[in-house]
Amino acid sequence: MSPPDRPAGGYRNAPHEDTPASLLAQREGSVVTLTINRPDRRNALDAATYGALSERIAQASADASVSAVILTGAGEHFTAGNDLRDFQSGRGPGDSAGLAFLRVLSTCEAPVIAAVEGYAIGIGVTLLQHCDFVHIGDAATLRMPFVALGLCPEGASSLLMPRLAGARRAARWLMQGKAFTAAEALQAGLATAVEPAGQALAAARQTAADLAAQPIAALRLTKAMLKRADRQAIQETLDYEAGQFRARLQTEEAQAAFARFFKK
Repeated sequence: MSPPDRPAGGYRNAPHEDTPASLLAQREGSVVTLTINRPDRRNALDAATYGALSERIAQASADASVSAVILTGAGEHFTAGNDLRDFQSGRGPGDSAGLAFLRVLSTCEAPVIAAVEGYAIGIGVTLLQHCDFVHIGDAATLRMPFVALGLCPEGASSLLMPRLAGARRAARWLMQGKAFTAAEALQAGLATAVEPAGQALAAARQTAADLAAQPIAALRLTKAMLKRADRQAIQETLDYEAGQFRARLQTEEAQAAFARFFKK
């Protein structure tokens, strides 16, 4: 899953000098691929990476010639979730960078395809709810350990996860923080397909090629129609969860959990 060392044909580097190296962007035809590039931290998301993702996804959404966005991670993992150093300092998905990313992702007009390998933790799982197609390698591990960290759900997962996975699975995954497999994600409706380990990105590219063969205006309109009924509820839930998340970050309970994590 590692991105190429050298830009492939159609590669576009970030348009601003301050865009971090933690996100790689590549365009081939009408397909944009965004690769979270912090493999040394299992692609944990910090404020700079959130900002770069938001910018790139917003650009793809506004560009009527983009037929699909692929979201993946460099190296062996999709993303270990929010960088816990931000949590310990009182910042996180409730902060402007994380919330802006979730808003942009949830309203992207171009179809979004996730290619997941290795770990998908926290927001690495909840962001999948806003993707249109999700390909997961069969060795992947998914987990939403918000409660264990003294936190609460984010990414509109308190609304969307029970709808996708059912109330019982949502309680197990969100309240108990139980890890689950790619096969369980597929059974719950969170995944489109389970792929052999290491093949999620190839499968995502095939899906993107299928979408690129469709008339783009009709494709984008169909996505908008599929999302229309839930759009307001999702935005309201993002707001509510973000407020609760910000408050939880300041609690002794959460800060003690972060301290235990770093002590390990």
